Amino acid sequence: MILAVDAGNTHIVLGCLDGERIRFTARLSTDRKKTADEYALMFRSLFDLHQVDRGEVEGAILSSVVSELTEALRAAMTTVTHRDPIVVGAGIKTGVNIKIDDPGQLGADLVVGAVAATERYPKPLVIFDLGTADTMSVIDADGRFLGGAIMAGPRVSVDALSAGTSQLPHIDLERPARVIGSNTISAMQSGAIYGHAAMVDGLVDRVEAELGRPVASVVATGGLAGVVIPQCRRAIAVDEDLMLRGLRLIYEKNRPQEARP
Repeated sequence: MILAVDAGNTHIVLGCLDGERIRFTARLSTDRKKTADEYALMFRSLFDLHQVDRGEVEGAILSSVVSELTEALRAAMTTVTHRDPIVVGAGIKTGVNIKIDDPGQLGADLVVGAVAATERYPKPLVIFDLGTADTMSVIDADGRFLGGAIMAGPRVSVDALSAGTSQLPHIDLERPARVIGSNTISAMQSGAIYGHAAMVDGLVDRVEAELGRPVASVVATGGLAGVVIPQCRRAIAVDEDLMLRGLRLIYEKNRPQEARP
């Protein structure tokens, strides 16, 4: 069994995986002010809450896009599991053939998502991660990571509207009943939810035009995938555990010698 942690700008997702079986998952708010000891307490409490014995953990792996928290999370995972985690980054074997201009610029989260998606879904494929930022990754029929797109997520978009315009309020991200909003709040919600759904559909159309063929799979993950993707017109798989499964696969490729069976 391994502990996998994926740290994003808004949430930290962690899970205990026993092979392909996920023993438990949890989502925590990303707090850059918390110390390693505070995160260790939270992680240990989650093991207790789900009645999972920490002594069963043979290893750990961490993916983080929050550089100022990476060391605190690494230390917390070591404290809880007594195993030094693998940190996804330069020098880690992933099996992904990265064809962008500078492979070193590719974020750990995009690498992890690509590893899981290429193992689980037919190619060519498009991966969307919908959260603070929306990211799109494109994998061709040969499994090569071609690149993608980065956009402001729904929450960032509506918060920017509220901050930049004096008459627009802060709103909750709920799906309105109609695309044509009849008041300010429903109109903003329509733009955030239906607008991002249309963006996802439209981007896939343009990817197919550039590839010169239909994609075999479109998969979405991230905290807002469950809100946006049901409004899309394309068939898109929502995979909430994509990142954890990708971390497990990368762990297996880089398993420490002492943890091998």
